[in-house]
Amino acid sequence: MMFPKKDLDLLLVPSGLVIMFTYHLFFLYKYRHSPETTVMGVENVDRRAWVEGIIKLTLDKRTFATNVISSSVTAATFLASVSLTLSSLLGAWIASSTVGSMFRLIGGLGDLDPSTTAIKYMSLLACFILAFAFFLQSARHFIHANYLVTTQDDSISKEDMKVVIIRGGEFLSLGLRAIYFALALLLWFFGPVPMFATSAILVMILYHHDIHSIPLARPHQLKARLGGVQ
Repeated sequence: MMFPKKDLDLLLVPSGLVIMFTYHLFFLYKYRHSPETTVMGVENVDRRAWVEGIIKLTLDKRTFATNVISSSVTAATFLASVSLTLSSLLGAWIASSTVGSMFRLIGGLGDLDPSTTAIKYMSLLACFILAFAFFLQSARHFIHANYLVTTQDDSISKEDMKVVIIRGGEFLSLGLRAIYFALALLLWFFGPVPMFATSAILVMILYHHDIHSIPLARPHQLKARLGGVQ
């Protein structure tokens, strides 16, 4: 007995999402308990070291620091604009009376029921909206960091500045993760098989990027400085 094509969505799509969610839960566990083995943990160390160097400078020599933060704000706002634009285009697509006809022609496999198509659009739209919110929060934290960097040393806490910059980087990473999920869901329009394959490939690429499989050149610095990053 052949497996019905429309039932592939019930098997492959949840499997792809489970792979993505399981990996990110694993990555979150590693980030919280062994940050020195993750790329985000190493980036946090670099940000803390950068703040330590900035604090030692006089106020009139911190102009370059605001330029560095401004580049982060620009990146976050650009990605937020892209996410909002894609959300708007997707909303217009949903409102169109002819939506989904193209995917019916090229999709081939999977459930083409209107209710399933609506779930696809709403899931993709939710990812873009989440990405937009995360990028906005990232920009907000980096903008706040500009104020802290240009404030007198005795008026602010050095740890507060570190936390704000690290939180900005974390929200930026969360926005990118939402885009990764959106990419997998976008391929769902072409069928559950491309969606499942994309999820598996993304997890392999992210694992290679996120988890350090070789010893780092400065493990003692990482363990010493990551103690305060929780």
